[in-house]
Amino acid sequence: MMRFFENLVDPYVPYRETDTPPKRLWPFLWDLSQPFKRIFAFAALTSVLVAMVEIGLIFYMGRLVDLLSDQTPTQVWQAHGTELIVAGVFVLVLRPAVQALNVMLLNNSILPNFGTLIRWRAHRQVLRQSVGWFENDFAGRIANRIMQTPPAAGEAVFQIFDAITFALAYLIGAAVLLFDADPRLLLPLLAWFGLYGALVRWTMKNVGPASKAASDARSMTTGRVVDSYTNIHSVKLFAQHEQEVDYARDAIEYTRQTFAREMRIFTVMDVVLTLLNGLLIVGVVAWAIALWMQGTASVGVVAAATALTLRLNAMTGWIMWALSSFFRNLGVVAEGMETISQPITLVDAKDAKPLNLTKGEITMDALTHHYGRGAGGLDQISLTIKPGEKVGLIGRSGAGKSTLVKLLLRFYDTEGGRILIDGQDIAHVTQDSLRSEIGMVQQDSSLLHRSVADNIRYGRDGASMDDIIAAAKQAEAHEFILELEDPEGRKGYEAEVGERGVKLSGGQRQRVALARVILKNAPILVLDEATSALDSEVEAAIQDTLYGMMEGKTVIAIAHRLSTIAKMDRILVLDDGRIAEQGRHEDLLAEGGLYASFWARQSGGFIATEAAE
Repeated sequence: MMRFFENLVDPYVPYRETDTPPKRLWPFLWDLSQPFKRIFAFAALTSVLVAMVEIGLIFYMGRLVDLLSDQTPTQVWQAHGTELIVAGVFVLVLRPAVQALNVMLLNNSILPNFGTLIRWRAHRQVLRQSVGWFENDFAGRIANRIMQTPPAAGEAVFQIFDAITFALAYLIGAAVLLFDADPRLLLPLLAWFGLYGALVRWTMKNVGPASKAASDARSMTTGRVVDSYTNIHSVKLFAQHEQEVDYARDAIEYTRQTFAREMRIFTVMDVVLTLLNGLLIVGVVAWAIALWMQGTASVGVVAAATALTLRLNAMTGWIMWALSSFFRNLGVVAEGMETISQPITLVDAKDAKPLNLTKGEITMDALTHHYGRGAGGLDQISLTIKPGEKVGLIGRSGAGKSTLVKLLLRFYDTEGGRILIDGQDIAHVTQDSLRSEIGMVQQDSSLLHRSVADNIRYGRDGASMDDIIAAAKQAEAHEFILELEDPEGRKGYEAEVGERGVKLSGGQRQRVALARVILKNAPILVLDEATSALDSEVEAAIQDTLYGMMEGKTVIAIAHRLSTIAKMDRILVLDDGRIAEQGRHEDLLAEGGLYASFWARQSGGFIATEAAE
């Protein structure tokens, strides 16, 4: 039965992705709620039915009091026996059935699936953002918003149908019941409802912003704490334990203060609510007793009015907390939307087609990119790399080497000029097809927190274990992989490498990364300090592997260690975002320019990149 309700909505149902998600709260939630429209309608209907049943029971209790007061037991049974049996069956069978239907719609259909749908779509949306977008925020804060928004949205929807819909139906039913007993009993209820509404309005007006501020503060704290954990090596290396503690304490204290301000609102709400409920009880019950004393109301009316007000007294605190929870959760959702609803700025062009790579020729035409600052980056680079040509790229830090590679991979859109691959402007091909044709080994080869096999297989979906082992052997990684064992006892290729691959040494991570690119076997190869983390012996062992990888490919290799690029077909020297020199190793040495000065200053094959000319 429960599985039936759990499967009424598929949280992974296909949907149309958008580059510009709704920026306002209600359109955002409405868009996500489309697969749940029918479920929401049924949930609202059952909530109303549950409220009507509760009102009906109170009404029937008043009727029973009157019946028992006016007749003997024998008369009651003879005249109303069938009615009493039907009422008992209703309470034992139909009431639990309506309640169960309402609860299963809320607990089994809505709560698990609505949060899952939001988390799934939010994660998909965030993964579509550019590399530059991720570089401008804490990974911990992004993850926190992705994780806390779905349960908050689910809880808000739950409160709508579990409390708000029920409460509205109950109040309307209570008003009808009192009016039917004696219209004058409605007056204290309406007066109380006006004051209660004013308290609700004040609470909701204040709790939303306070909740959003508290949620922002929690995300900031999470971001700072995760930043410390992610960079724990630097924290320990520079003995900055106390600085990190203080850095986190500032955020934690700010979080405490924002939460304390939020809680002040609930304290005021509770105190005022208790006073209002006292007025409700005295007003309705005292009036009912007065009417009875005047002979215009029965004992049953007094009993029903008393039961109703006591029930309302118990409910009002729950309703207020439900409303507060509703708006507090909306504040959390609004905070999460600051990340989830950011537009995707780096998108495929409308006419984008898959890259049709035939030869591997790369052309850069007046390529310019300054990261919006007007300086730094690249300035009017024009360059053609022929199919199968191996080009080394060197230069001081900040000369533009990494910028050139990021633009080639379209991690950023160029500010000026264009890049062509086999005559196709990369701005007009799909990003996935572009990057699938480029293999890259970075200087910082962080790995996924998965098994070694999964990390290597990342280079080519569906690769067999034989293919993975062959790639690892080419990267001189097979032997150390066989010796690995993680804390859970997984060994060899099944051992997990830890977050960012921290359980491996730098050289081991680099070799796994090389194996991944070998397995990908893309026709364009980018090496960004591919051997920087390797010791001389291992580097010498895989030099032949690297040159084997380059065979038949168009290659761009960034290096500070000049020995790794000395045999390239051509070497480019970047300086201040421009090509200062280019040519073969021997020719550049003969020119006596920048490259020759780098070569003269190098020690062990490293460029003195920060030295003056």
